[in-house]
Amino acid sequence: MSKIRILPEHLANRIAAGEVVERPASVVKELLENSLDAGADRVEVEIEGGGTRLIRIIDNGEGMDEDDILLSLERHGTSKIQNDRDLDAISTLGFRGEAIPSIGSVAKMVIVSRPKNRDMGTRVVADFGKLVKVHENGCRYGTVMEVRNLFGNTPARRKFLRTARTELGHIDEVVKNSALASPNVSFVLRIDGKETLHLDGALSLDKRLATVMRYRGTFMEVGSISGLDDERFIHGFLVPPEAQVAMSSVLRLFVNGRVIKDRMMTHAVAEGMRGFLMKGRNPAGLLHLYLPADEVDVNVHPAKHEVRFRSSHDVHELIRRNVQQALQGLQGTIKDDVFRHQENTAPPETIGYRLSPSYPAPIRDAENVVIRHQPLSYPPPTPPEQNIHPVVKEPLPVFDQPARIETTSVSATDASCEYTDNALPAHGQAKRHGLEVIGQFHDLYIFCRSRDTLVIIDQHAAHERLLFEKLKKQFLCGKIASQNLLFAQTVELSRFQSQLVERNSEEIERLGFSLRDFGGNTFIISAVPALAGQCDPARLFMEILNRFGNENEKDQGSDRLEAILADMACKAAVKSGNRLSMKEIDALLNQMAEADLFSHCPHGRPVIKSFQADEIKKWFFRP
Repeated sequence: MSKIRILPEHLANRIAAGEVVERPASVVKELLENSLDAGADRVEVEIEGGGTRLIRIIDNGEGMDEDDILLSLERHGTSKIQNDRDLDAISTLGFRGEAIPSIGSVAKMVIVSRPKNRDMGTRVVADFGKLVKVHENGCRYGTVMEVRNLFGNTPARRKFLRTARTELGHIDEVVKNSALASPNVSFVLRIDGKETLHLDGALSLDKRLATVMRYRGTFMEVGSISGLDDERFIHGFLVPPEAQVAMSSVLRLFVNGRVIKDRMMTHAVAEGMRGFLMKGRNPAGLLHLYLPADEVDVNVHPAKHEVRFRSSHDVHELIRRNVQQALQGLQGTIKDDVFRHQENTAPPETIGYRLSPSYPAPIRDAENVVIRHQPLSYPPPTPPEQNIHPVVKEPLPVFDQPARIETTSVSATDASCEYTDNALPAHGQAKRHGLEVIGQFHDLYIFCRSRDTLVIIDQHAAHERLLFEKLKKQFLCGKIASQNLLFAQTVELSRFQSQLVERNSEEIERLGFSLRDFGGNTFIISAVPALAGQCDPARLFMEILNRFGNENEKDQGSDRLEAILADMACKAAVKSGNRLSMKEIDALLNQMAEADLFSHCPHGRPVIKSFQADEIKKWFFRP
């Protein structure tokens, strides 16, 4: 007698239910996909008892007649595909025909449906996979799928479910994902008779996302649907990097309208935001990817949570590039809001001057830091000339070449890559940033006024980003400008570190270091990167060498270069506690106003924060 037997239909359906129906949320997902495939523009979801007592999905789609309803109860009964060619280019959410029979095998099911071209509908009742009743029914067009007593015939499966609150949370997430996947469809969610979610089809995608995320800020738009002829494009909205700190990071991904989980796509978004997200933070928002159906394989996961791309590298690059472009657009928006939308109406001589004792003293904080001169009005009256003493300060060494090292120039074939230091503008040079500088706080934050907006700038983070972009540009153009040391320094390395130097000698030289082998594991440092000239050469070199690997971690991956450049920029940038002269502040603000990227330091910390006058009034409960 043969050992291999064909499983009975009801047993095969129960096995399939174990793959398709993991929990009540799985039922909601499968039935919602059928409603969307049916062309519904309004879907209502009703839940009772955490989804085990009742799941009801009501839609106004095209509906089914009696024959179609009965065939849908059969395993692999589907209207979505007919041949091999259809399977290779799936454009619908459902296609296997397993959802309804699998759900019906572990629950009591009632289906009521009527096509638009019929006067009467059909009502079908099935109990745990057995057909009980079929009859005509007077109903509105569309379909009502009713699932009761889920896992009633498999009590062991019901024991593995979580609490009702947890299961309702999964259902809520499924409905929200479906609403974001189909922004033109209205969705209503009712739990135990109470409406908990209502998203109208007229609501724009970004407003729908804001409602779902309970986010009140603005989004960063990625890509654009309008005006694109290419079949491969993306569109979405991401939470700006500085807003990530205040919210949980959830990134929703969609491919051709199907919600998926994909590490490659998540990595591409993170790569596009590299240098703008703080360590430990993840992107948040949503991203729709549209590709030709034959370039995506959606038949690789039982619950259709994952897909496979024909060219994953191209998809990764498409996403990364679009996210980077969106960040560049964000820089332009910030620049227009802060630097360009106003003219500096304050007389130049009223800013950055210390008053003599015959005028009121400036306001100071507990640490004797000047916050704002008082009681100057705007524009302030011009005091007698003999009572005004401009603040004359020596430029910070970080902005000029250090006195203890000499500079060697680096020629560049491309004029755009020619090295220039952070020299301050000549005396009397016009301010291009257009801000009214109020003063410094804690020798770290620069307070400025932009019309009715208070602008606060982190001087270290701002300078760090500017230096990082300069170093990166020099490196990509060939070599970072270096400076010869008056007194060369020696460093003792381990055997492993010596091997690192030998393997990465060309890259180390491009970073602006000049090394000579002194025998054994000893090396001589004769030149260092120009912008980091004030740092201790040996310590700087050792910290950068560790980025190339160590005994515990041989390779730090593709982001090693940017991490090295970020470390160099951080060490060379103006520090907290450095009192800046007005000329230095103007130089920093001018560079920010002209930079392409300036809103975040290379480690992702925000550089600039603005407060509207109305927002400040609310702090003090002013009308």
